[in-house]
Amino acid sequence: MSNQTVSPGALLAGRYRIAELLAEIDGARVWRAVDEVLSRAVVVDVLPVGDPRTNLLFDAARRAAAANDPRFLRVLDCDMHDGVTYCVREWAGGRSLERMLGSGPLTGQQAGWLAREVSEALENLHRTGYAHGAISPATVVVTDAGAIKVVGVATEAALRSSGAGSPEEDVHSLGELLFASLTGRWPGPAPAWGLQPAPVEHGRLLSPRQVRAGVPRSLDDISDRLLGDPPRHHAPPITSAAGLSAALSGVVGSSHEPPNQMDETVQVASQNGSIDDATQVVPQAPPPALDPHEQNGYRPPQPAYEPSTDTRPVRRQPNPPNGNGRRRDEPKQKGSWGGRILILLAILALLSVIAMAQFLLKGAMNKDQGNGDNGGTKTSAPPQTSTTPSTTGGKATIASAKDFDPDGDNVEHPKDVKNTYDGDPSTTWKTQSYKNKPTLGGLKPGVGIYYNLGAKTPVSSVAVALVGNDTSLQIMIPSGDTTSPPSELSGWKPVATKEDQPEGTVNVTLPAGTQTQYVLVWLTKLPKVSDGYQGIISEVTIQK
Repeated sequence: MSNQTVSPGALLAGRYRIAELLAEIDGARVWRAVDEVLSRAVVVDVLPVGDPRTNLLFDAARRAAAANDPRFLRVLDCDMHDGVTYCVREWAGGRSLERMLGSGPLTGQQAGWLAREVSEALENLHRTGYAHGAISPATVVVTDAGAIKVVGVATEAALRSSGAGSPEEDVHSLGELLFASLTGRWPGPAPAWGLQPAPVEHGRLLSPRQVRAGVPRSLDDISDRLLGDPPRHHAPPITSAAGLSAALSGVVGSSHEPPNQMDETVQVASQNGSIDDATQVVPQAPPPALDPHEQNGYRPPQPAYEPSTDTRPVRRQPNPPNGNGRRRDEPKQKGSWGGRILILLAILALLSVIAMAQFLLKGAMNKDQGNGDNGGTKTSAPPQTSTTPSTTGGKATIASAKDFDPDGDNVEHPKDVKNTYDGDPSTTWKTQSYKNKPTLGGLKPGVGIYYNLGAKTPVSSVAVALVGNDTSLQIMIPSGDTTSPPSELSGWKPVATKEDQPEGTVNVTLPAGTQTQYVLVWLTKLPKVSDGYQGIISEVTIQK
């Protein structure tokens, strides 16, 4: 059997019934087929007899086995039959990003969510020491269900003889993908993936906001930190998938729920370039989902392997016109005067009830404190109760604080750390979302925040307000006499531990005589959330 004799209707290796040719890559052919043993659609890469890429493809298939993230399409089989080398991969119906961008750029929220999904998948792959090697708009597919799938881990690079690649190259390629999603232009000197090249000025690539109005500033900064040489404003470059995942999570949240009605909002974003979608995202709420209604698989001869059926890019559905969810370009709804009067009357009635209750309560308290029916004997006020433990020196002043992730990428939503000591329990700091296990997915011993009290201070207790049940935490202080916080976990010692705490404020008493400048709140077990496990702290109070 030769590459030319593999044709529709042929049975490859006694199992894979060839259905249609999807693409041809430098002599290699990509087919849609049916696995007749398991009755499922698959994709089969076929190399002709004696092709020098045979060993590369076998090696790539072995490396692809390490990609256990569900967002990667798995390699199911790789072997030789009658001299022909074949590699069988999962099939996913959907639309490649290349095809979606053919009708225009995505909104900021859509582009950020899509890039974050791919970066999280790459983050898991890079931990194994391997890289994808061929990230592009053609190898990122939005499935019929709205999920993200990444095509051709290692095998795509083998077919193109482009080398195994590196994690740093993957991240740079993902930066190109994010730029293209935001602008509809390719950040290179020549057209690519059906997109015209982005403009440059004085030999430097313009930022997404300079190319297209309405790109969110936050995503513009992230894109520049990925592609800028060097990044503007002395910003640190992003060179790892973990760093990119954290940066994007801070903009679009950490939910894996796909956006909906994206095809409609692409048109809205094109007509209203002033929309900053990313700034409208509330981290607790899931980002919009991708519209799954259109079919997309594979089209020859493009590398994404899509059929030629008509598709359109997806668009985000406009946010409902209610308060913070209102889009900036959406006019405020005008209420009727009758409705406003009713609301005003309701507020006045409520204030009257509150005032009457205060008056009655004050009279009752005065009666208790004066002469009563017992002949003039004064009664003492009822004892006061509090859930906060008694303290000797009052509340300690927190000078500053920083997220602490020594066994990860040293980034755990740093911009939200201030929310834990701003006096507002409605604002929170979240860890990243971890899969499989509440103990941070088994990836690290913990994450947390350390607080700087400005100088060595007696500390009697720490109150930590938690969101979610079954959080375990430790309070740590530096193990030695130091004027700077330790950068490694070994430099800290635990002084108190609380296991499996319910939602609410946890009061942790420290050993008598504890004095320190730095206090580390260290989370070792996280509560369950919709897409995994995530720790959430709303407020931290340190008592002298």
